Amino acid sequence: MTERVREILSWYRSDNPGVQTNLARMLNQGRLGGTGRMVILPVDQGWEHGPVRSFGPNPEGYDPHYHFRMAIEAGLNAYAAPLGFLEAGAADFAGEIPLILKANNHDSLADEKDSWQAVTASVKDAIRLGCVGVGMTIYPGSALRKEMYEELREYAAEAKASGLAVVTWSYPRGSSISKEGETAIDVCGYAAQIAAQLGSHIIKVKLPSSHIEQDAAKKVFDKEKIAIGTLAERVKHVTQCAFAGRRIVIFSGGAKKDNDQEVFDECKAIRDGGGFGSIIGRNVFQRKRNDALKFLESILKIYG
Repeated sequence: MTERVREILSWYRSDNPGVQTNLARMLNQGRLGGTGRMVILPVDQGWEHGPVRSFGPNPEGYDPHYHFRMAIEAGLNAYAAPLGFLEAGAADFAGEIPLILKANNHDSLADEKDSWQAVTASVKDAIRLGCVGVGMTIYPGSALRKEMYEELREYAAEAKASGLAVVTWSYPRGSSISKEGETAIDVCGYAAQIAAQLGSHIIKVKLPSSHIEQDAAKKVFDKEKIAIGTLAERVKHVTQCAFAGRRIVIFSGGAKKDNDQEVFDECKAIRDGGGFGSIIGRNVFQRKRNDALKFLESILKIYG
């Protein structure tokens, strides 16, 4: 156990030994093990965006085993997926990669102003499958956010009592904010704070833009001259919003990008801004296997 991992675990002293052990399993896994940095492969997009949009560019991705092998061979910290994908491979790859059960999900079959998430798996499912944690999405800004906050808090309490880490996808969207506001610096920081206040151990947010959505927030940014001009500065601010960096904040890789260097530059900004790493899906599994492995190797070198 490195001193960095011990330091991170010290931030979660209200949690039981089971939770701390499972956090340590992720932090000590793979090529970044012991550094305090994390790269996680999430594959919930087949549900969130639909199978053809997700796996059509690389048909190997239709096979759940493909993603287990990718996370293991690349040397990642963990693999996150919904119930069905994990059930299809948990026994075949038992003990080889820490698993996170994505316990609520949303489909894109209906046009909607306010997004929702349906609970699609239980804490018992996570324990049965040998997971280290559970993941849930909340949508700050949605008219349905109150129900999602209460649902996460209740689910998180059960997960923690069972020794599981709680990972929260905190994605602002809905009728209360603009499309540009979904990645605004003040909104992303707010989303990180909400997830931390709800008891999340690991918080996933989108990379913030320099746009400021709320007039009241803009006054403070301007008055206090808070630096948000570069992506690294914005990452620093969002991480600060999660209890002054005392919660693990990782950043979404977003949609598949044609320019690899753009992704690498984002990872450098996350590193330089004090972020803990990336949770990156489509930019991995929408590439052919060998290309994906080379791509991940470059990312891990940046964080390592």
